[in-house]
Amino acid sequence: MLLVLFGVTLLFLIGPVLLTFAASFFESWTGLAPSGPLTTIHWEQALGLTETVGASRGLGTWIVDIPATGLAVRVPASIGFSMLLALAGVGINLVVGVPIAYAVTRYDFYGRDWLNTVAVLPIVPGIVLGIAFLRTYPNLPSAVALIIGYSLLKAPYMVLSVQSSFESMDLRRLEETARSLGASWPRTLATVILPNAKRGIISGSVVCWTLAAAEFNFSYIVYSRGPKPFSLFLFENISNNPFQRAAAAVSVYFLIVGLVTALLRATGERGFSAGGVQ
Repeated sequence: MLLVLFGVTLLFLIGPVLLTFAASFFESWTGLAPSGPLTTIHWEQALGLTETVGASRGLGTWIVDIPATGLAVRVPASIGFSMLLALAGVGINLVVGVPIAYAVTRYDFYGRDWLNTVAVLPIVPGIVLGIAFLRTYPNLPSAVALIIGYSLLKAPYMVLSVQSSFESMDLRRLEETARSLGASWPRTLATVILPNAKRGIISGSVVCWTLAAAEFNFSYIVYSRGPKPFSLFLFENISNNPFQRAAAAVSVYFLIVGLVTALLRATGERGFSAGGVQ
């Protein structure tokens, strides 16, 4: 019974995603199901790979060479730009969030509860933070503002994910054991503490990247020029366009999220296994 309930729930949640993906390859959808011949024109229009009057025109493309294959792939500038912005935000979350999670878990110091509260609670909604950035830093390049804003808005997810991993460990015992065997503090951190928390770090990175890439309110207010953030790419492809083109744009997001999630997990597994705990 439990498996049946789980299957029905999964089908209810995943079904619309799969149907949307399939619909993006059909010419039209006027009834209960997509109809017409198969086509890739909606994907080409959404990605800006063909001439069209709409969201992606004029955004440009990046030429990405695939190592060891001799192949070159045209990546829409808005997508490549957004992936880099979100990854940069994740980098800041790692540099700042992991030490905070470690400190509030490992040590008891004055202001610990306040630091923990501030770190795990969202500071402000994206729209409020965007307005504050415009008023406080009017000349800040939009790319820099987006990176900082993404890291601030998504930091609680990183801290909570990593903190849960640290709380499941006996940090004091691990540190004392490593130090008694002659390991320095940096080596203890790099080869013992962080590898044991890799699941939380990888999970936090995936969540932060996924939410940052789709952050609309902050991006809409702060963005000024250059390649558009991915959330604006989605918005413009969905607004005043046929459903199949909107379906193609949404499907691009799902594919990128799956790809980046796999890459982050693979990178995390390789990075943490080198000289540390498997």
